[in-house]
Amino acid sequence: MRVAIPTFPGSNCDHDALHACGEVMGWDARSVWHRSEALPDGTELVIIPGGFSYGDYLRCGAIAALSPIMADIRRFADQGGLVVGICNGFQILCEAQMLPGALLPNESLRFIHKDVHLRLERAGLAFTGAMAAGQILRIPIAHAEGNYTLDQAGLEALEARGGVVFRYCSAQGDIHADFTPNGAANGIAGIINERGNVLGMMPHPERAVEEVTGGTDGLWLFRSIEGMLSKV
Repeated sequence: MRVAIPTFPGSNCDHDALHACGEVMGWDARSVWHRSEALPDGTELVIIPGGFSYGDYLRCGAIAALSPIMADIRRFADQGGLVVGICNGFQILCEAQMLPGALLPNESLRFIHKDVHLRLERAGLAFTGAMAAGQILRIPIAHAEGNYTLDQAGLEALEARGGVVFRYCSAQGDIHADFTPNGAANGIAGIINERGNVLGMMPHPERAVEEVTGGTDGLWLFRSIEGMLSKV
């Protein structure tokens, strides 16, 4: 499987994504510079990695959303291609209006780096097909602006269509503000577009694919994608 991973000035998780896809999963993972105008031929998946693109100036992800490669990523998604935005990648997808809402500074106004628990809210997607609804994952976060926000009408519409994929939770799966590290609305940690092929999430599954780094729950995402594409 061929995966394209765009790199922007300030990206710092692109190598983590390349390692997870290439070394761990055995996929054909290719780095793509943000000024490129086209994804590699045969691309089946795009992962927009975490980091601090353009130093988070203006707004996190706002400048990167205007990079040349984003036009082809939008085309790819419009044609049904799978796109995952992780952390800064989620911010970029929101700024590019490929996903609704925005990521604001954490409620604490502090950078947060720790493992969190996520509850899967939407099984059966291209990104979650190997998982069961309600499954609990332990995945690391590392962000200063992960406070997902959306106007009330938009939030209600997102919830009604099943657009929330992951929520922050306790180790037992309880949803409460106490278990939401950044103040995100409704404990939202990850969402998907209406078509079901563009996923944005703040936690870092690419950092949870080997026991040596603390756990392998991130593999559930990668194995779900692999299982779905193997059927195409």
